[in-house]
Amino acid sequence: MRHILCGLAANPALSSELVDRLISIADDDIATNLACRADLSRAQAVALAERVDKSAVQLAYEGRLTAADIDPSVWPDAALALLDQGVGRPEWARLLAADPVRERREKLAACPGLPSDVVDTLAADPDVRVVAELALWTIPEVAARLAAHPHAEVRRAVAGNEATPPATLAALVTAEGLPAARRCLVCDREETPFVHDPQCPRLDCDLLPGASCDGSHESTVHTMLEAALRNPATPIEAVVGFVDHPSMLLRWALVGRQDLPQQACARLALDPTPGVRADLAENPAIDDALMHTLAGDRDPDVRRRLAHHPRVPLDVLTRVARTVRIGATLLPRIAASSPAEVEELATSPDPAARMLVAQRRDLPPETRNRLADDLDAKVVKAIAPHPGLTEAQLRAMVDRHGVRVLAKVATNPDAPPALLEDLVRHEPAVQKVFREVARHRGATDSALLVCLADIQARPVAAGHPALPPPVIEELLADADWRVVEAAAANPSLPPAVMSDLVCRQSGPCPPTW
Repeated sequence: MRHILCGLAANPALSSELVDRLISIADDDIATNLACRADLSRAQAVALAERVDKSAVQLAYEGRLTAADIDPSVWPDAALALLDQGVGRPEWARLLAADPVRERREKLAACPGLPSDVVDTLAADPDVRVVAELALWTIPEVAARLAAHPHAEVRRAVAGNEATPPATLAALVTAEGLPAARRCLVCDREETPFVHDPQCPRLDCDLLPGASCDGSHESTVHTMLEAALRNPATPIEAVVGFVDHPSMLLRWALVGRQDLPQQACARLALDPTPGVRADLAENPAIDDALMHTLAGDRDPDVRRRLAHHPRVPLDVLTRVARTVRIGATLLPRIAASSPAEVEELATSPDPAARMLVAQRRDLPPETRNRLADDLDAKVVKAIAPHPGLTEAQLRAMVDRHGVRVLAKVATNPDAPPALLEDLVRHEPAVQKVFREVARHRGATDSALLVCLADIQARPVAAGHPALPPPVIEELLADADWRVVEAAAANPSLPPAVMSDLVCRQSGPCPPTW
C-alpha cells in the first residue's frame, strides 16, 4: 500500500481533497512526491511541512514556502534553504550563525548576501570547516583577508573562490607575501609526520585517502594549488609554469583554462596522461593546428572529446567520427553549422558526415527527406526521430533497414498509432522498442498491452494515460513496486479508485455522487 500512496501523491489527477488526506498520513517518501505537485496550495505546503519536518526544505526550494511561513527555530533547515536562495531574512542568519549544529553553520557560510556581522562571526567560527566554507563563497574583500588565515584548509578554499582577487590568488600560488600556514586538517588530528592510509579502518575518520603532513601541510597545499590553477581568476602568468610540473594532478588542473597560451597548449597535448589530453581537446583555447594534431591521438577518448569542441573544423570532425563512437548526440559544431555547411555535410560521400548532420532536428524538409532515404543504416538511425517524417517514410526505413532502426523510428514524435502497434509486434523483436513505445504519446492501448509483457517497459507502460483503467487497477497489485507506483500515478486511474485507496489508510471518506 505504501507504494500505491507514493504513486497517488504524484498523480496529477488527484483531487485537492485527497491531497489533504494524503498529507495527513504522509511519511518521508509520500511527502517527497507531494512536495513536487504543481497544484499544491500554500496551506497544503504548510500542512505538509508540519506533518513531515524534512519536507520543509524541499518545499522551500520549490517555492511553496516563503519567509512568511517559516519560523527558523522550528524549521532551521528550511530557513537555510531560503537564505541559500537569497530570499531569507537577515535576522535568521544571525540566529543560525550561533546554531550548535556545525553542518548548519557550514551551510549558512555558503549563502549569498550575508550581513557583515554574520560574516565576521562565521570567519571566527571555532570549527575550521565552517570558515573554509565561508572562504569558498565569500566576497573579494573577505576572501583576501582569509588568504592569510593560519589554517591551510581555509587557504585551499580561498584558492577555489572565483571572487578572490587575482593578486591574492597569485600570492597563494607563489607563497609570496603571505605568512606560512600553521595548521592543516592532518596535523590537527595526528602526530606528524603522518600519511593517511587509503585503507584506513577507522569508521569515524574523514581524512582523505593519502592526506599527509610532515609539518609543511603538503597534501593540503597541493590541493590548494589545484584549486588555484583551475580558478579562472588566477593570473595566467602565475600558473602557466605548471605545464611541466611533475604532478599529473596539477597539469590536469590547467587544461580547462581558456586563457592558456598556444605554446602551453602544445606542451599539454604531449602529456603522457590521456585524461589531460582529453580535457585539453575540449578547451576552446586550442587552435586549429592543435586540433588536427589531437585528431590523430592514440587514445579514443581524446578524439571523442575533440568531437565536442565548439570550433572543431568540419574536416577534422568527420575524420574523428570515422574512428570513434560519438553516440546519438548533436555536437556543438554541428548545431552551429551554417546552411551551406549543413548541405555540404548532408551530401557528403562520407556516411560519418551525413550521420553527424542527421542529428539536427531543424533540417530543411528536402535535406531531411534525402537523409531518410539514405542507404546507410547509421544515417537513417540518426534521422529517424526527426519531426515531420511521414508514416510512409518511417515504414520505408523499417522495410529497408529492419531491426537496426526500429527503436529510433519508435521515438519519432509523429509516428502514428498504427505504426507503433506494428513496431511492438515486429519479428524479430527489439527490446528497446517496447520502452520507446511505452513512453510515446501516440501509443494505443493495444500497443501498451504488448509493452507490459516486457520487464523493462512494464513500469513505463503502467503510467501511460492511454492504458485502459481496468488494466491500471490490476497493475496496482503487481509484484514490481515500480509498476505499482507508476500505475497509481497514472492520471487515467478512476477517481473512485483513487478515493478508495486513500480512504483505506486515512479513514472514511465522504460519499462521492
